[in-house]
Amino acid sequence: MKHTDRIFALLLALTLLCLCGCAGEEAPTGLWETATYTADTELGEGSKTVTVAVTAEETTVTFTIHTDAETLGDALLAEELIAGEDSAYGLYITAVNGMTADYDANKSYWAFYEGGEYAMTGVDGEAISGGEEYALVYTIG
Repeated sequence: MKHTDRIFALLLALTLLCLCGCAGEEAPTGLWETATYTADTELGEGSKTVTVAVTAEETTVTFTIHTDAETLGDALLAEELIAGEDSAYGLYITAVNGMTADYDANKSYWAFYEGGEYAMTGVDGEAISGGEEYALVYTIG
């Protein structure tokens, strides 16, 4: 085998190896391209545990959060899972898990659910004792 044939065979083998290694993993698209986490994740330390499902574009990632915070908002802010602006009604969430909702641009916002029901409080007013299940859902209204 000639030297150039060996190099070609080696390059072909490396290309195939790269293609096979990447075949099982799809790169995030859409909103998920900017997400901090793209798989279920456990965060924090503390005596209380809550779960928060984050849904956008038909994809859901669930966060299990261990905290000693008094409110869900404080726990999410401490783990840098949300960002927002203070408003007359409390914290207005503008980003979750690195994904931004911009109501002015496309009427999108983060809807907050507790136990499968639309929450009557904001995350910063939601007291936690442990065991609660929440959801933040990217919504276009």
